[in-house]
Amino acid sequence: MTPTAMQTTTLTPEQRESLRDVLVTDREATGALIARLLSDLESFTNARTDSATDDEHDPEGPTLAFERSQATAILEQTREHLAQIDRAVDRLGEGSFGACASCGDAIPFARLEVRPYSTQCVACASKARR
Repeated sequence: MTPTAMQTTTLTPEQRESLRDVLVTDREATGALIARLLSDLESFTNARTDSATDDEHDPEGPTLAFERSQATAILEQTREHLAQIDRAVDRLGEGSFGACASCGDAIPFARLEVRPYSTQCVACASKARR
């Protein structure tokens, strides 16, 4: 079956509502994490401009540049996670939530409980990783 001819998912209304709640809670936590990461990045920038020390040669720990690089990478991953959540909420509204984007089969509820933003069933996700 093609992704454009997706089957109706086998999720009950209660399961859909439960997954919506999980997505909303995850979205709130992810938004809060993004705010903290942005604050951390601002702190790294301020620490670098407020101090004349050369942290690049500090043997005691990681440099500010390293810390900033790590926070930036985590921020990008977190923003992508937020986008995945938003797309899942959109699919809930459209009625395509829970259908595999590759084969059109229903994504099992157990998979959606673990990864509610999943777009593929286990079989298709496994093929994609190879």
